Amino acid sequence: MRGFSPSVPAVLAAACAVGVFAAQAKADPSSAAALPPSTSEAALPLSTALQKESPVSVRNEPASLAAWVPASHHFVDQRGVSVDGQTAQLLRYERRDGRNVGLEGEHFSAVVAADGTLKGFAHMSLDLVGKPLPSRERTEAIARAFLQEHAPQLLTRMQICWIEPHDEPLRIRQNGRSDTAVLRGMKVKARSLADGRWFWVIVGGDERPMVFERDIVWVTFPGHRKTEKWLHDSWLKNRPAGVGQTGMR
Repeated sequence: MRGFSPSVPAVLAAACAVGVFAAQAKADPSSAAALPPSTSEAALPLSTALQKESPVSVRNEPASLAAWVPASHHFVDQRGVSVDGQTAQLLRYERRDGRNVGLEGEHFSAVVAADGTLKGFAHMSLDLVGKPLPSRERTEAIARAFLQEHAPQLLTRMQICWIEPHDEPLRIRQNGRSDTAVLRGMKVKARSLADGRWFWVIVGGDERPMVFERDIVWVTFPGHRKTEKWLHDSWLKNRPAGVGQTGMR
């Protein structure tokens, strides 16, 4: 994501998977389990990280994002983007120690809408590789607790498609050479019956959400995702600066 303009205005968004749902889930917020604190990476307030690492001013920053930015990371880039025709802001953080930096490496990125809504985030960390995953029941409880706090409106007419393991590639450097590790989490994929859009939470081996995406538009026929994939490095690397972006200078 190098080459982003760090002074661009606000706004951004994300997107991810597709599919056909099956089972209706009970949207009972009272049953949501508390999320466990992070053991390997505490969180710094987003505004504090920005003040320390960059003169950039991030506008419309949701307070809910601060709890998810790892203390081991610092702010590196931002860009204005377009998501389903709406302006949004893409923020990226990478490890302070330089481990596996760059596209497809370790990072935390987030998409924030113009009104401050957290549209999604992705935390790709080598520390989560190989960890045992929570059960489907535990995964659903964690996902519901997260949604209750950060997107409660999604719970009211939530229909779960499935809860299954989900793999993400992670580029790492080992013994002076580049390699690919597999970062696995448990994905709760659901659809909002209110507007037909998709959303999901992927829970890592530390029992914390490592990916969240919402408001994903899926075109049934011929069957493809419409919403841009700004949180996906494999998609992002093929989008040169200026393509599908807004507010760039």
